[in-house]
Amino acid sequence: MSESRTTADFWFDPLCPWAWMTSRWMLEVGSVRPVDVRWHVMSLAVLNEDRHDELPAEYVELLRTAWGPVRVAVAAEQLHGPEVLGRLYTAMGTRFHNRGEGVTREAIAASLEDAGLPASLAEYAEKDTYDAELRASHKEGISKVGEDVGTPVIAVPGPEGEEVAFFGPVVTPAPKGEAAGRLWDGTLLVASTPGFFEIKRTRTTPPIFD
Repeated sequence: MSESRTTADFWFDPLCPWAWMTSRWMLEVGSVRPVDVRWHVMSLAVLNEDRHDELPAEYVELLRTAWGPVRVAVAAEQLHGPEVLGRLYTAMGTRFHNRGEGVTREAIAASLEDAGLPASLAEYAEKDTYDAELRASHKEGISKVGEDVGTPVIAVPGPEGEEVAFFGPVVTPAPKGEAAGRLWDGTLLVASTPGFFEIKRTRTTPPIFD
């Protein structure tokens, strides 16, 4: 008998290099564990829009560039279906992070081409047409873990059928093969433990894109 598969819901903001690392790990998990990923958009710009007075000026400036990619991603989802999000995220992340092109209009347009999506979607980077849908998707993800975390958020069915949701894990480089599977097993174990909230240590290495 084939092993039944689990769907992991993954909320991402294309701007975040750490979420990108986690997303590549999640894809690797799917090759060694019976796990499929369902992609959703969340937004660091939405998360931090009332916190600008508390944030460093350079981060506030970075957040101004965050609207474009998530607006384009949500427009693609609304107009072409949620199944396009995974390949668009892969295209954006590869250009933004691995290739170091940054979050530019040119990189967004090239990502749409890479993902086989219409170039006209790039126009939504400057439009609020689907901001209500963006905020709803963001709220769905962040409400599962609380607003003192960021992206990514992952949610899966727990061992007793209850939902298990968590932020992260934050890891670099993304584990491969069985190492990815072991991290998944351990993450689910701690996240599904009643009353468990946090494991953390200082990040001493920047994201390693490989």
